[in-house]
Amino acid sequence: MARVINMVATECQPEVEEKFNKWYNEVHIPLLFKFQGMKKVTRYKILNKSDEIPTYICIYEFGNPSEFQSYSESKELADARAEMKESWKDGGWEITWRAPYEEMKTWER
Repeated sequence: MARVINMVATECQPEVEEKFNKWYNEVHIPLLFKFQGMKKVTRYKILNKSDEIPTYICIYEFGNPSEFQSYSESKELADARAEMKESWKDGGWEITWRAPYEEMKTWER
């Protein structure tokens, strides 16, 4: 079965950027990564900032569509969302878009 990635694009206000990145790396990802079907998580920051493109992208990788579906309904995701609402009740950042993709083919060197 093909792997699945779930891409999540985020933007945060400059005054909370340091706090946001610390929280995302040290709290949010570890909570989500408790889900055993999640194989890999990678965060990226845009090289050339623009207003049209979100600053951050996080790519969550799953072994197959079934694992991604289980994650979507998991306690780990529910717990992470509850923690996120509590930690960021005053706002400061937003998810600008998210989308899951199924792997078609991979080329490597």
